[in-house]
Amino acid sequence: MNNAEIILNQTIIMLILIITGIICKKTKIISDDGNKELSKLVINVVNPVVILMAYQTEYKAFLVKNLLISFALSLLSYVVFIIIAYILIPSKENRETQIERFSAIYSNCGFMGIPLVDAIFGAEGVFYLTAFITVFNLFVWTHGITLISEEKQLKNIVKIFYSPVIISIALGIIMFFFQIKIPENPSKALDFIASLNTPLAMIVSGVTIADTNIIKLLKKYRIYYICFLKLILIPIIVTIIFSLFDLNECVKLTIIIAASAPSAAMCTLQCLKYNKNSLYASEIFAASTIISVFALPFIVKINSMLDNFI
Repeated sequence: MNNAEIILNQTIIMLILIITGIICKKTKIISDDGNKELSKLVINVVNPVVILMAYQTEYKAFLVKNLLISFALSLLSYVVFIIIAYILIPSKENRETQIERFSAIYSNCGFMGIPLVDAIFGAEGVFYLTAFITVFNLFVWTHGITLISEEKQLKNIVKIFYSPVIISIALGIIMFFFQIKIPENPSKALDFIASLNTPLAMIVSGVTIADTNIIKLLKKYRIYYICFLKLILIPIIVTIIFSLFDLNECVKLTIIIAASAPSAAMCTLQCLKYNKNSLYASEIFAASTIISVFALPFIVKINSMLDNFI
């Protein structure tokens, strides 16, 4: 089974889990408040545990080299994202430019990226994915929040360093370099927590999507354009750029998958905080999440075709 088929199968599974979340919301099994708590659980507990456990591996020089390359590719990716978003989403009166740019630049690299990368490469892929997640946090809490709030807030920089994900990455790196191993029983317990990531993350996404009026969403053609940029054009450009370098396949595809993930749910949360159009943000999130089920395997296939061509 090739990578595109693995991604397709995994995204179909994730779609079923998303539909489960929608059903749970429609039948009032999960309320809005309940979904917020589940989201906090995934972001503050499950994701950090997944990342921490990815660093519980034997020290090997090639892992360190590939991790540094992953950081470089992630930084390059965000520079490309921002340039393309600002060029192809120009400011215009009566248009939600900030929300559209944020949605085109920032992806759900944790919720969607971790289960997809784990399905193909296992812990090694998640190990490299931590680089992208770190760079995501650096950009989203500086450029991203400034974009939405339209204010420069230095206090957001501090938030980068005490978020559970960043703490887990820092702790994981220390444990990796000093080869500090978690004892067997605690390790097994953490593995159980890590296994919750995919189902919980997708159910939370489904509950969030359930609040969106799909019929109205389908009539908003501008959303299709933003989804095209986020899920097709930008990932293809990044994939082409990466194909110019001699890169480890696991590293390259891990960053491509993270870059190709749907728009970040964080946009909706920040719109609520800063009194922006949170409905529009949630509509883009919903549309990009659903379309990504088909777009992600396509991007992975493009990467495979470029590898064969070059």
